[in-house]
Amino acid sequence: MNILLTGKPGIGKSTIIQKVVESIGTGRASGFWTLELRIGGYRVGFSIQTVDGVVGTLAHVRGTEGPRVGKYVVSVAHIDEVAIPAMQRARNSDCTIIIDEIASMELKSAAFAPEVRKCLDTGRVLGTLQLRQGEFQDEVRSRPDVRIINVTLENRDVLPTQILSLI
Repeated sequence: MNILLTGKPGIGKSTIIQKVVESIGTGRASGFWTLELRIGGYRVGFSIQTVDGVVGTLAHVRGTEGPRVGKYVVSVAHIDEVAIPAMQRARNSDCTIIIDEIASMELKSAAFAPEVRKCLDTGRVLGTLQLRQGEFQDEVRSRPDVRIINVTLENRDVLPTQILSLI
C-alpha cells in the first residue's frame, strides 16, 4: 500500500517522512525529498535531496531557465538528473520509495509523472501529494492502492509512529 501525506504547506509532511526514514534506516529507503531554501528568513526556492545525499535545485526565485510556477523558476534539468534517477533506483530495489513531493513543480518534468506511476505500481511509496487539485494529483488520489493521510497540527507528531506500523 502506498502512503501519501497531504496538507497545508509547512505543516510538516517532509519532516514526517524524514523521521520515518531515520527510523527504518537509509538502507531501507531510497528516493528524494524537497527542502526549502531560505535567505534572511525568506523562502527563495526549494532543493531536491536524495536519501543518499545528492542535491539539486528544484526551483528558485532567481532561476533563469525553465518553466515558472508562481514566483519560482523550476529546474527541470535537476528534476531529471536528481529526482528521476533516485526514484528509478528505489523502484529497482526492495526499498521504501520516498517521493516528496508530487506537485506542480515536479510535474514540469515530462519524465516525472510516468516514473511516479511506475513507483506507485510497486505499492512501496511513502510520499507527499500536493493538496491542490490537478489532473495528475487527482489521478493519484483516485488509485485504489493509495492511502491519503491529511497532516494537521493535531496529528503530525504521532504520524511517524503510525506510518512505521503501516509499512
